[in-house]
Amino acid sequence: MPLTPDQRAEIEAARAHPQPTLRAVSPGMEAHLYRAHEVLDHGFIRVIDYMGDDAAIVQAARVSYGAGTKHVSNDEGLIRYLMRHWHSTPFEMCEIKLHVKLPVFVARQWIRHRTANVNEYSARYSILDREFYIPAPEHLAAQSTVNNQGRGEVLSGAEAARVLETLKRDAATCFDHYEEMLSQDGQQGLARELARMNLPMNTYTQWYWKTDLHNLFHFLRLRADAHAQYEIQVYAKAIAECVKDWVPLAYAAFEDYRMGGITLSAKATALLKRRLAGETVGQEDSGMSKGEWREFVEVWG
Repeated sequence: MPLTPDQRAEIEAARAHPQPTLRAVSPGMEAHLYRAHEVLDHGFIRVIDYMGDDAAIVQAARVSYGAGTKHVSNDEGLIRYLMRHWHSTPFEMCEIKLHVKLPVFVARQWIRHRTANVNEYSARYSILDREFYIPAPEHLAAQSTVNNQGRGEVLSGAEAARVLETLKRDAATCFDHYEEMLSQDGQQGLARELARMNLPMNTYTQWYWKTDLHNLFHFLRLRADAHAQYEIQVYAKAIAECVKDWVPLAYAAFEDYRMGGITLSAKATALLKRRLAGETVGQEDSGMSKGEWREFVEVWG
């Protein structure tokens, strides 16, 4: 199971003793607080703490002290305006802290988002658990022939079985050697900080990850997208479900303008105008590269 008995006990103890507060709370996020949302085969995300709500975004934009005579419809309109015009500071007034359990190779991709505070489980001090990410058969795919950093056709039959067996065998063997190298059974052994270097990238690690809503939206725009690697995409989607309940007005604007919106280059805008004027335009006279043209056609035909 993704959660240990101690972690489950910690969660239940925290939820059993709620504390009164004068700060703004989000009922939607309160329902998620501390609860683990399972991801992949052994991973999870859980909200440890948060600050702010939709009203905090509006308050920061207006620099006001309270609700006054404004209405929810006014808040929604302002939030949509802020999102539409790429205002960032008001969204930075909201923050979230997550506890995440994830494979090392996913963590190394995730850490590229440098606008967060991170504290990771240390294999210098502690011995890692024997837990590895092993993909489900439907997620074993060959290299894409058109995308150098993506997947293509799903493996099947004997080839899928061969790859899956190799992944399981290598992970188990490496961890066996890791345990053998540690100081145990009267042997002097190797220091933990050195023994860990033999572990595979599908070993699970954990961290606390804190970021503000503006940078979280940037993370979700890239990682919850259908083009993102599956293994980080499922984490992003699990986080998105929590964010949707935390700041529903801001998330709706984010879905509309970022996840569902299209940003056009100057060349793409000029091309659309030419098409609307009745002109037939091909890639050769569009001024676009082949890659730009392919992406344009995928959306606009």
